[in-house]
Amino acid sequence: MKLAVSTLGMPGEGLDRAIGIAAGGGCQGLELRLHPDTGVHAGLDAAERRSVRERVERAGLEIAALAGYVKICAPEPDEPIIEALLADLRLAADLGAPAVRVFPGGDDPAVGARRLKAVSGTASALGVRVLVETHDHMATGAAVAGLLAEAGCPETTGAIWDLLHPWRHGEPPAETLAALGPYLSYVQVKDAVSAEDTTPVPMWTGSVPLEESGELLRAAGYDGWVSLEWERTWYPQVAPVEEILPGAADWVRRFAL
Repeated sequence: MKLAVSTLGMPGEGLDRAIGIAAGGGCQGLELRLHPDTGVHAGLDAAERRSVRERVERAGLEIAALAGYVKICAPEPDEPIIEALLADLRLAADLGAPAVRVFPGGDDPAVGARRLKAVSGTASALGVRVLVETHDHMATGAAVAGLLAEAGCPETTGAIWDLLHPWRHGEPPAETLAALGPYLSYVQVKDAVSAEDTTPVPMWTGSVPLEESGELLRAAGYDGWVSLEWERTWYPQVAPVEEILPGAADWVRRFAL
C-alpha cells in the first residue's frame, strides 16, 4: 500500500504547505481536492498546471488522485456533467494524476453508466481513470459495483472504498470488499465517532472497523493507494491533519503486504 493524504484536511493551506505536510508525514502521494479554495481546479492555465506538477514532483511525491465533485448519476442533463468530467480528466492528465474521483449524486445506475461510457474514449486516450466513491446515494459497495458493471468499461473506471460510508449504511466490510472485487482501485481511510455521528476522530479512537477492513484488504492482496481523508474542511474544530497522519501511516504499515 502507498499512503497519500487529501487536501480536504488542510482548509486554508496552500499547495506548498500541503506538500510539506505530506512529505513530512511519510506519505508517497497527495490527493488533491479540486476546488478554487485549494488552488487546484480545472480553470488553471497551462503554466499553472505545470507549476503544480513540478512542485509536487520536486518533493518526491506523486499525485494519487484528483478529488473531483462531478455527480455522475445526478438527475440533470448529461452534457454539463460530461463536460465537467472531461475537464477534470484533462487536468489530471496535465498534472500526471492517474485518476479522478466522482460522486454518484443519484441512484439510477443507467444514468451514471451512460456518462461513464461517454467519457471512456477520452479517458483511455489520456491514460486517466474515473473512480466512483462509495458515497451519498450509492454509499455501499454493492451499489457502486452495480453502476460499474452496467457501465462495462473496466479499463477506464474503478471504485473508491471510503471505509466510513458503506459501514455506516449497514454493509459489513467483508460484503463491501466482495462486492467491489476487481473494481477496487483506491481506499480512503478515516475514523469517526459512530455511524450516526461522523465527526472525525484520530485513527483507532472511533467506531469505524479499521482492523477488520485492514485485515480484509491485506488478505485480498490490495497494494494500491490508501488516502487519509481527514474532513477538517467540514469539521473545522478537529485537530490539524498532521496530528492524524501518524495513525494513518501506522495503519498502512500494519496491513501492507
